[in-house]
Amino acid sequence: MPPGGTRDDMTIRRQQMVAMLADEFHIRDVRVLEAMAKIPRHRFVPDALKAQAYRDGALPIASGQTISQPYIVARMTELLELKGNEKVLEIGAGTGYQTAILATLARKVFAIERHDALAREANLRLADLGFRNITLKTGDGTKGWDAYHPFDAILVAAGSPEIPAPLVSQLKVGGKLVIPVGGSREDQRLIRVTRTESGTKTEDFGPCMFVPLIGVHGWKDQQQ
Repeated sequence: MPPGGTRDDMTIRRQQMVAMLADEFHIRDVRVLEAMAKIPRHRFVPDALKAQAYRDGALPIASGQTISQPYIVARMTELLELKGNEKVLEIGAGTGYQTAILATLARKVFAIERHDALAREANLRLADLGFRNITLKTGDGTKGWDAYHPFDAILVAAGSPEIPAPLVSQLKVGGKLVIPVGGSREDQRLIRVTRTESGTKTEDFGPCMFVPLIGVHGWKDQQQ
């Protein structure tokens, strides 16, 4: 386990956050809750916002992006139903917090971040926390990462106008894709796509709000 599990001066706040996720937001996957109790979220936010790291809210980070609120990180991760031996693809790594949660729960994580500065900082931060099962690169996440497919699970931390076909094609049969989808930031829905022998199964888990997924198979610009 990464050194992120060691105690620090924000341990109590982190424990309170996890209790809130279980009691108020009804996150039931014990492994997800345990991972979020170990990973120091304050290490992934700007210094000026560290005091807000364990509140349930999204926070701004560099390059006009955000770090998702703890609840949505927990919910999206829970929907992947990870057991521990999966190969996971993450689109939109940001500062690396969601990446760290996934890497705590799965065997291997491949992550893509569109902004090079964020990707470089995330790589350094994750290495400093002791993670050795993450490969992170800069690129267009809407294309997926064909060299390493098929994936057991894919998590997209940005809102897309539609479900990118390459991501579905890179799933194993039985694999799950969790992604925000909507025509604008205000009408996104949290969608889970499960690949089946005959096609796909799509489930809607309610409203959400994310920065736009920019790329060939997402939004073409940031005006949405």
